[in-house]
Amino acid sequence: MQAAVKPGLTIGLISLAITYLAYFIDSSLLASGWFGLVSLVIMAVLLIYFGTQYRTEIGGFMTFGTAFNFSFIAMIISGIVGLIGMLLLYQVIDPSLPQLLADEAFQTSLKTMESFGANPDALPPAQLEEMRKATADSFTVIGQIKGFGFLLIFYALVALILGAILKKRDKSLDF
Repeated sequence: MQAAVKPGLTIGLISLAITYLAYFIDSSLLASGWFGLVSLVIMAVLLIYFGTQYRTEIGGFMTFGTAFNFSFIAMIISGIVGLIGMLLLYQVIDPSLPQLLADEAFQTSLKTMESFGANPDALPPAQLEEMRKATADSFTVIGQIKGFGFLLIFYALVALILGAILKKRDKSLDF
């Protein structure tokens, strides 16, 4: 666990720096799907880099369990740093940003529905309003904390993949 703290903090701060940079360039970037995908790729690359460094430090070999634990704990720490940074951004730095992002995310959802052939205008107004409210609620403090809870499940899945990538067994022990 201790080995994952520094990489987790580093990845969290890098992720936060990218998020704040995107905010200062154009805050609507934060609501785009590709921004989340790019952030995920950067996190995975950094985890592989730090994981291979850790594997070298411990003798060049690492079991799947150790690799999984390293990746998962680093992502949890990174996620906590990101959560704190986002709460600061949404609640202190720019309290109007959550509503802007909620509106942007709602519009993106409607466009996505249209791209799959659904007509958002055919939905009852109450259902559209419920969608809008659910989107806005995801940017509140409670919504962010709930989102982090669901993110832990995603982190576990990514850690399984990274554990498989980072593991390396000592074949000289085979007989």
